[in-house]
Amino acid sequence: MGDAEALDPRINAFRPELADVRLKGRVEAQSFAEGTLKRVAVSQAPLKRSPLVAAPMDSEVVLGEVVRVFGDTSDGWSFCQCAFDSYVGFIPTQVLGDMEPEPTHRVTAPRTFLYPSPDLKLPPRATLVAGSRIAVDGQATTRGTVYRLLRGGDGAVVDVDVEPLETPLASDFVAVAERFINTPYLWGGRTSRGVDCSGFVQLVLSLTGRSVPRDTDLQAKTIGDPVADGLDGTLERGDIVIWPGHALIIRDRDTVIHSSGHHMRVVVEPTGEAFRRLLKVVGQPSGVRRLVPGPASSAA
Repeated sequence: MGDAEALDPRINAFRPELADVRLKGRVEAQSFAEGTLKRVAVSQAPLKRSPLVAAPMDSEVVLGEVVRVFGDTSDGWSFCQCAFDSYVGFIPTQVLGDMEPEPTHRVTAPRTFLYPSPDLKLPPRATLVAGSRIAVDGQATTRGTVYRLLRGGDGAVVDVDVEPLETPLASDFVAVAERFINTPYLWGGRTSRGVDCSGFVQLVLSLTGRSVPRDTDLQAKTIGDPVADGLDGTLERGDIVIWPGHALIIRDRDTVIHSSGHHMRVVVEPTGEAFRRLLKVVGQPSGVRRLVPGPASSAA
């Protein structure tokens, strides 16, 4: 029945026991569900391939992001699909909360602290990462430092590290990428506390209002336009070169920037050095993608 084999389970929510009702007639499952929208209520949480603590982490979700929950397991996992990139997996049920309050601000700094009240001398309650969304309903100043107060008394963040959602986003994603130099490499990571190669590309593009898939093979098919001559052509700043299992960004005529498992961090390195290593270890790239110029939105 249906065409389940043609559907990518990474971006289509179906399992033998439960599936998205939108896939009814295309996949077989014991039951189907419309799903319920939930908002991530902690600073960050893993998205797992299966509902096990020891399962590989395929991606992450961060504070304020929205997921659709199709069902919960008896041992504390929710089968979800992320609203921002359609990625599917299991997230700890306890980290998901109600859709309200609606976020008003986003975190723009790579990392910032959430304090219990507006005072940087207090022990932080959590570390928030770039792209997190928070609901703000006030402002306070302590010893000259301005803070934004979270709705419901949920804490305070330094004002310079956040901005209203309606603020236009930066458009130069290469400059944004440079802010994450030395971020540790983490398989499945997509935050400034740890990020893998495709997560890095997704992160920096999202911070400039561009929504792209999570994994390199999907990015190779969908980001911008293909550069016909590939590595034999003239590469431009911002071009994204994608290999099977790796992606990097052209920074300028001499260097690239990427989250590298070889270096175990986000690095800038000479283009020739990076290409020689990847061609030797991985082979030819899947392609080179070039983003279509245009203003970034304020909705990322």
